[in-house]
Amino acid sequence: MLIKHLSLVNYKNFASKELEFATSINCFVGKNGVGKTNILDAIYHLSYGKSYFNPVATQNIKHTEDFFVLEGEFEKNDRIEKIVCSYKKGAKKVIKRNGKAYEKFSEHIGLLPVVLISPADRDLILEGSETRRKFIDGVISQSDKAYLSTLIKYNKVLAQRNSLLKYFAANHTFDQTNLEIYNQQLAEYGSQIYQKRKLFLDIFIPIFKEQYQLISKNVEETNIGYQSKLSQKSLAELLLENSAKDRALQYTSVGIHKDDLELTINGYPVKKFGSQGQQKSFLIALKLAQFYFISKEAKTTPILLLDDIFDKLDEQRVSQLVSLVNKEEFGQLFISDTHAERTEHVVKQIEQEYKIFTL
Repeated sequence: MLIKHLSLVNYKNFASKELEFATSINCFVGKNGVGKTNILDAIYHLSYGKSYFNPVATQNIKHTEDFFVLEGEFEKNDRIEKIVCSYKKGAKKVIKRNGKAYEKFSEHIGLLPVVLISPADRDLILEGSETRRKFIDGVISQSDKAYLSTLIKYNKVLAQRNSLLKYFAANHTFDQTNLEIYNQQLAEYGSQIYQKRKLFLDIFIPIFKEQYQLISKNVEETNIGYQSKLSQKSLAELLLENSAKDRALQYTSVGIHKDDLELTINGYPVKKFGSQGQQKSFLIALKLAQFYFISKEAKTTPILLLDDIFDKLDEQRVSQLVSLVNKEEFGQLFISDTHAERTEHVVKQIEQEYKIFTL
């Protein structure tokens, strides 16, 4: 799969920009703040229906303007897909595929797989469990529509249950029968999500380990552990046991929305004991594993976006990364960097057609 053409109007720092891409490698070089990352984000936006860096639609509009429009022409399985994403202040965002607007944005997810590797990925290591849950949910949803649908249903019921708990507290009342209705629905959806996450990680973790070893040349031992209370008891049991606690807290304290991933290097948390280079290698391996997983499950090659990833990597790790993306299974590649000479040196090693855009 590849993107052939991109048009931006009032998107972030761009008033208007038209770009025609090479089918293999495209590089954006220039100083910080010129919009290199914004172009990569626009491609991601057309794939996922939202920005990778700022999901608040209004904050993606160029200053002093009141709308943005993104247009992209993709080629997938010898078919042209024209995607338009537009938003105007005070109105709903609109995503169109070949001229027809989606009724639900979730219908678009998975059509045009894109994997973005960015310095912002450090949040996967440094931030709370929600960031890591979003990562695995996003990867699974790219190739499993049923999973995405179940996750949306779970979150809707969760919000309703939390509202009911707040209602009980505000009105000094309690209705176990009413609460049980939500418990049953959460237990049904939650158990399905838990099982699919387990199956996903059984496949994903070996791919991740292989990618990390290739980048680091087997120097460090890494692992990903899945932390969920559903590994000990069913969600129905957990909800019943924590009923009094939930009433006091006025929100649901147990469930798959509390799951987490334990990221370790040599048996210790990578957050505390990993160097900057090790953390970056860990994140790149995570994203390359995402790339390979989606390639296999979706049976198409995702577009790979590399945003300023050569920073904080030593020469050996950069060399290993270049050798990895020089394989046949990689398709269209986008790179952003502040150093034009470094970028050209790297892409020449890949030995494929490339195009460099100076911003």
